[in-house]
Amino acid sequence: MTESTRRSGGHEDEHPEGTPAPPYAAFPAAGVHPEWPPPPAHAPATGAGHRRKRPGGPVTLLAAVALVAAAVGGGTAYAFQQLTGHGTTATDTATPVVAAGKKGDVANIAAALTPSVVEVNATLANGSSTGSGVIVSGDGEIVTNNHVVSGASSVKVRTSDGTSRTARVVGTDSSKDLALLRIEGASGLKAAPLGTSSGVQVGDTVVAIGSPEGLTSTVTSGIVSALDRDVTVSTDEGRSGQGQDGDEQWPFQFGGREFNGDTGSSTTTYKAIQTDASLNPGNSGGALIDASGRVIGINSAMYSSGSQASSSSDAGSIGLGFAIPVDTVKADLAKLRAGSTS
Repeated sequence: MTESTRRSGGHEDEHPEGTPAPPYAAFPAAGVHPEWPPPPAHAPATGAGHRRKRPGGPVTLLAAVALVAAAVGGGTAYAFQQLTGHGTTATDTATPVVAAGKKGDVANIAAALTPSVVEVNATLANGSSTGSGVIVSGDGEIVTNNHVVSGASSVKVRTSDGTSRTARVVGTDSSKDLALLRIEGASGLKAAPLGTSSGVQVGDTVVAIGSPEGLTSTVTSGIVSALDRDVTVSTDEGRSGQGQDGDEQWPFQFGGREFNGDTGSSTTTYKAIQTDASLNPGNSGGALIDASGRVIGINSAMYSSGSQASSSSDAGSIGLGFAIPVDTVKADLAKLRAGSTS
């Protein structure tokens, strides 16, 4: 696991070169052919097979705005939402937020996505838990890992601008290690665009954003190093707590071995994206992002170099981190929004 636990007190089509791009090339500019007769005073009646429809105003406007916005990179979704009145839910679009010429540029990806990632602080019966979360709607919905907030009596989130807000747990799914939070009374937040994980390939560039050890808005980068890794985590409430003497532990299993503590008798296994982007305790629930600035996974576990009971002083990223594929997240959102607490 990559949450940190503490005790209390402690595409557009391109046209071949030389080929005009319709519909603009289909209409000559006025005055180019003055010898042409003027149009008739009244439009002639024609059969249905000869009817020429005028482009609809709103549809044409939206298409034009979308084309212009796409040309400058990343504004299509915003323009569409402003013209149609739809909300800013991340699952409405997978439009890249990084301009084509900046694809894979870590600085641009970080600038675009950092406002959509928060730090999550949960108060537990035996201490506190610090992780990360991804904003998925403008009115304050946040996806994180179930193990970050499991057993929490209260939850606060801190946005990238340093603002701390109260959040409540809307729904949980321990079988997928996912949870949905909502910031009370929030509006206008920047939702992260959720991409797809079905097209992810080994070697793809990725960026991770989260709050390792409470260091909000930390950015690391790397590649997808493997796919479909079986990661097993505990579903026992409070299992990802402290060990003896306050040692911080994040138990999970991988490759037949246990890491960072005993996972207990109740576990769940999911297929994970493996990455060498540095993940550390506190990155749990944060975003794994592709080269176009779309979220492709929720970071959930790290492989530490320690033994079965590795403490926080021994644990650290060795380039083996795991993320829940975003397609799994999107398929689970309706259930979480309905208040499931499985």
